[in-house]
Amino acid sequence: MERAERIKKIPPYLFAQIDKKIAELKSKGIDVISLGIGDPDLPTPPNIVEAMKKAVEVKEYHRYPDYEGSLEFREAVSTYYKNRFNVSLDPRSEVMALIGSKEGIAHIFLAFVNPGDYVLIPDPAYPVYKTAAIFAGGIPYTMPLLEENNFLPDFSKIDEEILKKAKLMFLCYPNNPTGAVASEEFFMEAIELAKKYDIILCHDSAYAEITYDGYKAPSILSFPGAKDIAVEFGSLSKPYRMTGWRIGYAVGNSEIIQGLGIVKTNVDSGQFTAIQKAGIEALLGPQDSIKEMNDIFKKRRDLVVNTLREIGIDVKSPKATFYIWVKVPEGYSSSSFAEKLIEQAAVVVTPGSAYGEYGEGYVRISLTTPDHRLMEAMERIKKISF
Repeated sequence: MERAERIKKIPPYLFAQIDKKIAELKSKGIDVISLGIGDPDLPTPPNIVEAMKKAVEVKEYHRYPDYEGSLEFREAVSTYYKNRFNVSLDPRSEVMALIGSKEGIAHIFLAFVNPGDYVLIPDPAYPVYKTAAIFAGGIPYTMPLLEENNFLPDFSKIDEEILKKAKLMFLCYPNNPTGAVASEEFFMEAIELAKKYDIILCHDSAYAEITYDGYKAPSILSFPGAKDIAVEFGSLSKPYRMTGWRIGYAVGNSEIIQGLGIVKTNVDSGQFTAIQKAGIEALLGPQDSIKEMNDIFKKRRDLVVNTLREIGIDVKSPKATFYIWVKVPEGYSSSSFAEKLIEQAAVVVTPGSAYGEYGEGYVRISLTTPDHRLMEAMERIKKISF
């Protein structure tokens, strides 16, 4: 049966491939430790679970939810933004509930990108940016994230003719997969560029709460002029360990939010209201669990960084996210290094090349593995000679 041309252009989804590889190894009786996927191993905080339990019993919630999200949930997002970033949002026009931020990220392209439009995509990056651009018929234009530029795109290297044709640009800070953070000056430069060339600026802010060493990530909407051209995608998956719950939001420019809403109302029916109630508890309830989680991830970060440095592998300690972006030893490619770890230590990491051309030469290690298993993985890696 012939698949659509757009599907033929899409490579197999990275994390599905990793899951398949792990299953194959386990079927052979191999004790595999996966440091590949960013799915927090810590459970969802109890207060959020309790809120969900109560909400499930409410019969009114068993019907179709509001397409754009309940007003109560959108008001909670608005309150969170005011408390956390000092950003004011109109919950009726500048906030929309998502079935996980991934869904909104994919749909924004369908709302605004015509076939042949250029879209500015960072590289390396979360694979969905590029695949969603292709689904919409857009032309992905790579913005390299290089170590010498602190993994920030250099806008001066983008040809002006491309900027004139660009419809949309994606950024993500704190960054997946590199763990990099962006300065205020960088955000201002991005906003000015987008306004000058009438580019919709989309910021993926999934890791804003996962920070260390006193660093606090900003919202792009906290900078002057951002609301004129920007939307931000937020997720409750990472800060509140709700990956399986599928709840997130888009906030920002009301016209962009409205355009996204047109796509959503035609392809989905909104998120279950009981899950939105749990999301409200996450956003407005006690926030102690975030600090407790970050303390655990910081301890794991230090373990991995110190172990790798001990065996002579060059690595920087990130200020945010639960990822370590590791330059592979000389003589290895991303894939050959990852294969060596699988074959000789039964430890799974993600080849940087899977995130794009400029991810070659790196691997990504996720810290979302229980402490004892992470320690075991480090001990196994120590025994390998590079």
